[in-house]
Amino acid sequence: MEKTIVTSGAAASCPCTLAKGSTSPASWKKQAERLHREALVLYFVFKNRRTPWYVRGMAACCVSYVFSPVQLIPSFIPVIGFLDDFLFLFVGAKLVRWFTPPDLLRECSEQAEVAAARRSEEMPSGMSRFTIVLSVTAWLLVAVAASALLAAHFYK
Repeated sequence: MEKTIVTSGAAASCPCTLAKGSTSPASWKKQAERLHREALVLYFVFKNRRTPWYVRGMAACCVSYVFSPVQLIPSFIPVIGFLDDFLFLFVGAKLVRWFTPPDLLRECSEQAEVAAARRSEEMPSGMSRFTIVLSVTAWLLVAVAASALLAAHFYK
């Protein structure tokens, strides 16, 4: 199993060090946990009072782009519509990490670790699986309903 290794400072803990060719459920779970931890770090960087205003502005711009109805590639286009969102968030997260002071980034990483540990203790795994299944089922029902409405509209 090959791995891409990033060894420069703050980027060493970035989720961009994905394992190539690993498709086991355990590796996907690890990658999802790392992505969740990274999101928590960025959240704590944004909420910290010592964070410079321009770093907060970059984080706010990244999040607002994803939720904005006006985008370079609209999100309703399959696959490509979400790739630009992912790319924008990825570059934005890199920039936020780049411009955040190292001591503040370290402090926020520790806060994210504590928050993740507390969350895993509070929520039993059965409940988390239930909420995942429930949300996936809801999205599938919405997709089926939207497809049926579009089919009914176009095949009158």
